[in-house]
Amino acid sequence: MSAIHITNANFEQEVLRSDKPVLVDFWASWCGPCRMVGPVIEEIAAERSDVKVCKVNVDEEPALAARFQIMSIPTLMVFRDGRVTNQALGAMPKRQILSLL
Repeated sequence: MSAIHITNANFEQEVLRSDKPVLVDFWASWCGPCRMVGPVIEEIAAERSDVKVCKVNVDEEPALAARFQIMSIPTLMVFRDGRVTNQALGAMPKRQILSLL
C-alpha cells in the first residue's frame, strides 16, 4: 500500500478516526529534505500494514499546516486515537522514523 494523500476533506476520517496508528508526513515538493524522506515514507507504507501512512502537502493544505502549527518541514507526526502522540522535525533515517511509532 502507498501513502494516503490527505486533504482537509479526508483528514478526520483517515487520521483522527483511524483504528490504527497514523504516521503523517507534512511536506512540500520544493523541500529538499522532504524529497529525501519521501521514498522512506513510501517504503514504510508498503511494509507496515499495522500503521496507516499519510502525506499532507503543506502548500495544498495550508489550513492543516496551520492547525498543527507546522513551521518547518518535513514534520512527521504520529496520531493514535485522534491525538498526536509523537512528532519529529527534519530528515531522518528510516530506523529513526520507525522509532516514532
